[in-house]
Amino acid sequence: MRIDRRSEKGGATLKETFTAVVWKEGKWYIAQCREFEVASQGKTKEDALKNLSEAIELHLSPPVATILPEVISIQAEVESIA
Repeated sequence: MRIDRRSEKGGATLKETFTAVVWKEGKWYIAQCREFEVASQGKTKEDALKNLSEAIELHLSPPVATILPEVISIQAEVESIA
């Protein structure tokens, strides 16, 4: 399976190959990436692989915050193990 994704440097497109396993459960085909914990499904094997490709692209995309998070420092008391 080949995946196209954009590099963070200059927006170049990279092509990467990942390994997928596909099996049928009931009426659905399940496709799972061996390199990441990402899986998808489809009514055909081709649909399952196409959906997995899209899921991997999203998994590898840099996160985009819709709301900026508030960063807060906290302290916790930890017992010493000696």
